[in-house]
Order: sequence, then structure tokens, then C-alpha cells
Amino acid sequence: MAQEKQCGIGQITRDMTIEEILSGFPQKSQKLAQEMTRTGLHCVGCGAATWETLEAGVLGHGFTEADLEALMKRLNAILEEKVDPNTITLTAKAAQKYISILEEEGKASYGLRFGDMAGGCSGFEYILDYSEAPTEDDQVFESNGVQIHVNRHMVPRLLGCEIDYLDGLNGSGFKISNPNAKGSCGCGKSQSY
Repeated sequence: MAQEKQCGIGQITRDMTIEEILSGFPQKSQKLAQEMTRTGLHCVGCGAATWETLEAGVLGHGFTEADLEALMKRLNAILEEKVDPNTITLTAKAAQKYISILEEEGKASYGLRFGDMAGGCSGFEYILDYSEAPTEDDQVFESNGVQIHVNRHMVPRLLGCEIDYLDGLNGSGFKISNPNAKGSCGCGKSQSY
């Protein structure tokens, strides 16, 4: 069973600890953590995650059995999502939000500068910025009508990334899921490779 989880085969169940979920599916751990946090399980980044089961976390935070079932369904749907390891993508929602920001700023023809730099509690922080045009050192990706400009030296660490946009009371903004990250901080703002 543990071998199945390591290979990304299997389902998330109520009796799995949060730590088992995140370590058992490393390529999806950032997205799984984001979904649990968005749901209201802020223990994802704390010491309780090593021993608390998903069921104990959900029910212990005052949610219902139906909420637990709905969360497991969403988490297992994340496991089934296909990641293209050869590109960098924006979800439709992220692209729509970025395009509207560009229009508001009068930069409708700009692309998105995506990268990472040393910093944060886990080693690297992501960079998202406006990019008027790609440089000679950039590799250009296209996703949902937005050009993404990435310095060629950063591409190996960032291939397979998905940039999403989440709305919510617990933190709106662009969120990055990186299948190359080996770990990330509890706040989700930095990662290690």
C-alpha cells in the first residue's frame, strides 16, 4: 500500500494522516495542501499534521461528515488531474484574472514573467511579474492566451508548474503547484527542490 501511494496510485482515505497524504503524493502535495487549507484545515503546516487523520482534522474543526466526503472527493480529483511535465500552464481562471489585471494597468499586450529566486523559509520563492517582451535568455510558453516568459536557467525547476487563481476569505491570489518541489513551508509561499 505504501508503495502504491509513492507511485501516485491509490486514493486518499479518511484514515490517512495529513502527513501521509502530503508525503505519499509528492507531485501533488502543494495542490493538496492548498485545497485542505482553502477548506479550513490550517493544521496542514503544523505539527498536528504528522499524527492527525484527515477525518480527525475535518470533524475536529467542526465540519460534518458530508464536508469530509466532499473534501476527499476534491482531493482525489486533484490526484486524477493530468500534469504536463513539458510545459508551464495557467488555469483558465488564472489567465482570465491576469488578462483583466493587464487591461486595468494598460498593459494588455504584456506577458507573464514567471520564475523563482532564493529566499523564504524553504529555499526558493516564486516570482510573478509583468513582462513586456521575452529576453534572449527566456523560454516562452503559451497557456490560455497568455505568454509566459521564463529564464532558461529556471525552466528545469519550473516545468510542470500550474499557476491558478483562488478567491476566498483565507487568501486570494495566484497559487503555484510545482511537481518538482520536494517540500514547502506551511504558508505555501516558498519551496525547496
